[in-house]
This record gives sequence, C-alpha cells and structure tokens, in this order.
Amino acid sequence: MARLTFLDWPVLRQLRGADPTGRGTAVTSATTRGMIPRTATADGVADSVCPYCAVGCGQRVFHKDGKVIQIEGNPDSPVSRGRLCPKGAASQQLANSYLRQTTVRYRRPFATEWEDLELETAMDMIADRFIASRRKYWEDEDEHGRPLKRTMGIASLGGATIDNEENYLIKKFFTAAGAIQVENQARI
Repeated sequence: MARLTFLDWPVLRQLRGADPTGRGTAVTSATTRGMIPRTATADGVADSVCPYCAVGCGQRVFHKDGKVIQIEGNPDSPVSRGRLCPKGAASQQLANSYLRQTTVRYRRPFATEWEDLELETAMDMIADRFIASRRKYWEDEDEHGRPLKRTMGIASLGGATIDNEENYLIKKFFTAAGAIQVENQARI
C-alpha cells in the first residue's frame, strides 16, 4: 500500500481539486473508488417473495457459486415497489445462517435427542399419521342421522407467504380430506 503524503490529505485534495465543496471525488479514497457492488459479480438473480409476513414484498435474490450473496427489494413488484422492511432486507442472513437447519430433524416420543431423517421417510410418516388420524376421528353423521362427512382430528395452519394458487390447493386438499379447521396466518 502506498504511503500517504501531505498533498494526499482529504482537505488539501478538496481545495486544490475540482471538488471544492467536498461532496464528490475529493472525499473518496482510492480504496473506495476501487470498490464494486457485490451484485455486479453475481452469477445470476432470481425473483422471490419475502418469507416473513403476509405482505408479500418482492425480492431480487443475487447468487454466486450456489450461495445467496445479496437480497434487495424488487422495483417491479406492485406490492413493495422495490422497498423492504428491515426484516426483509436482512433475509440474506436467513438463507446463509450457520444455524439454519438443512435436514429433517425428528425426536421420537420420550427421547431426549434429535435425529436426522431422510425426506422420503419423514413424508411417509406424515402421510401415515394423516391417514390414521382421519380414520380415527371421522364423523360420517351426527346423532340425528344428518350427514357430516368430516374429521375433527386434522387441522391446517398455513403460512402467509404462499401465493393464492397454493392456498387454493391447500384448501381444496384439506376440504376433500374432510378437515373443517383450515386457517391461514394472514387471517389470524
């Protein structure tokens, strides 16, 4: 690194240069002038939606070498018009946190330790329990013989960041399964 001389002091650069007000090149160092935004080196960008609340702000997710390097508001989003709240702006930390769980974790009844499961195994366990609960708590008719065709053993609480089509499919699925307790975080 080159050694600074007396003439390199910012005040002197400002007074003898083309920036007497000190609002441009006079106040920037060589290091600052050499910096480029990290989005310029990204391999690509993907449009996404913020995962935190029901607003659904648009995000632009910049990635490089399979890792998220920057998340910004999407100016093309009619919801947020390129703006993100502090939580949404920090969502890169959610994607890159060393604390983030990337495997299915399961703790057996009365166990004290968690274990990793294969995704297929976990999905089979959920499906088996869903079907068993539906069978166990199925109500075909009430005490007066009126048809009910419902189960009180299954409920759904959906997240607010899924889109209308996903919510529609979830509602159709749970209704077809006989569940009547279908809720969503956005409504609660």
